[in-house]
Amino acid sequence: MLNSSYSYIIVGAGSAGCVLANKLSEDLRSSVLIIEAGGSEDESELMHIPFLSGALQATKHDWAFRTIPQKYACFNMQGKECTWPRGRVLGGSSSINYMHHIRGSRHDFDGWAKEGADGWSYKDVLPYFIKSEDMQIPSLQNSPYHGIGGPLIVSDSKATPLSDKVYRRGMQEMGYDVVDCNGETQIGFCPGQETTKNRERWSTAKAFLRPAMIRPNLHVATNSYVSKIMIKDKKAVGVSMIRNNVKHVIKAEKEVIISAGAINSPKILMLSGIGPKEHLESLGIPLVADLPVGENLEDHINVHMLFRDNTSSAFSPSAISFLKYSLLKSGPLGKTHIEGSAFLKDDDSLLPYAQLSFYSVSGFPSMDEGFIKTLNLDPEVLQRMYDASKNSSIKAGGTFIALCTLLHPKSRGKIRLRSDDPFDSPLIDPKYLDHPDDMKMLLKGIKQLLQLANTTAFRSVGASPLDPYDEYFYPPCKDLPYEADEYWICRVKYNLLAMYHTTSTCRMGAATDNTAVVDPQLRVRGVRDLRIVDASVMRHVPSGNPNAPTIMIAEKAADMIREIDSVKHIREKTANL
Repeated sequence: MLNSSYSYIIVGAGSAGCVLANKLSEDLRSSVLIIEAGGSEDESELMHIPFLSGALQATKHDWAFRTIPQKYACFNMQGKECTWPRGRVLGGSSSINYMHHIRGSRHDFDGWAKEGADGWSYKDVLPYFIKSEDMQIPSLQNSPYHGIGGPLIVSDSKATPLSDKVYRRGMQEMGYDVVDCNGETQIGFCPGQETTKNRERWSTAKAFLRPAMIRPNLHVATNSYVSKIMIKDKKAVGVSMIRNNVKHVIKAEKEVIISAGAINSPKILMLSGIGPKEHLESLGIPLVADLPVGENLEDHINVHMLFRDNTSSAFSPSAISFLKYSLLKSGPLGKTHIEGSAFLKDDDSLLPYAQLSFYSVSGFPSMDEGFIKTLNLDPEVLQRMYDASKNSSIKAGGTFIALCTLLHPKSRGKIRLRSDDPFDSPLIDPKYLDHPDDMKMLLKGIKQLLQLANTTAFRSVGASPLDPYDEYFYPPCKDLPYEADEYWICRVKYNLLAMYHTTSTCRMGAATDNTAVVDPQLRVRGVRDLRIVDASVMRHVPSGNPNAPTIMIAEKAADMIREIDSVKHIREKTANL
């Protein structure tokens, strides 16, 4: 049973919402309701197994969004529509992601502050990263950049000999240092860090929400779909939601906090009359506040490449590995197998321009219905992949996967409503490769990845790039010279993949910034008692996976909301870092 009103209503139990629910319910004088459209993370055994993240996509725990047809990318997808998985479950995307723990560069946050996001510089946010963390990697436990005893468990992702023997040594041969990319500097090779505990996924549902659910002042409403923010006289007074096919209106005594993510947060705002005036008027939605909601969408994009491995060290799932995990919770299924990342720096920028990620998994995916749904691949393309997997040159040895990710694309997309029906999925247009510089910088990173094949470390396992793609996967590109830009431009357009790192659709900014939806305290402009706390408020997509920065934002927002400073001692300790 739900109350008719609460002090705080949090919409979305994802990476940010679970943190907020924990922190705001610490004050037993306040009542907190957190509303989640999906169900419990305990409904799926697969959700707890680190290696099986991909198996959670296109299930009931995934919103399973798709973009509109892209002009310059996703040519191998049906209708040129990229898939965009997002968690629809307690923990949100932290319950279905690949658990790679990357905070971003210190220069990301200093850049936010310079653009008018006062209070979000690196020195301001570092204490909140530290506060969340319980670092399990012995070599990092005494680092002033890491925390011990926080709710978020961070573990070593090393799973195979490739981590040290090939990836680390190869990057060192290329002139890069081995670094803790969540420490003093991000540039270099970073051994993998992942949010797992005892070989299980450690989502924000497990880390933050579950421990708080014993408090009598915290209520959790699952399978509850928020359709609108209730606004009266420019003040958020509650929400309207559908639960068990019944409409409920729940009032908020203090604040409504939207933490539905960079896709659903702008959707809910626009349905409530907060967004671009012309767009809302075209759908007959009464205007409450004319704001650039849904604009400035940023996302990482990547291209993946197979490398031969004559040691067959990369993991290939088997019946034995599943049996080991189910009986003893041991074996390779307990690791993500993302064994490290390398951050590449351009001389003209403080920020890295590309991230190389090394994924120690062997072989091609099987040709099954689940994989078709996961990537929305054209069936003809999928058949070519299946044919390639039977190619004798591949079967003769193992493979592993390397990804090149463009970290700071200049292309900007947008989110729009499809209709005024709250159950319609939004229109998502990331405009991938719309800016010509994005292709140039992605090619630069690809060339660095190809150079790794010439290092002694990569050659020691026969790790030359493996391209059955020419014949099977990319017929339009096969007649182009392999090392020429034209080939790679063709290949990128056909096989570019989204990283699902969507941000900035409700970005924060100064009062004079007409691109901002919220102020630096994350309050929605022109509407009282309404705040947004999730990845949508980021000024720009950070240099790396955004789950850790999203958790940081929620930690900091909780202090703003409660007007307390719970990290004063950490601030003093890290003042000179």
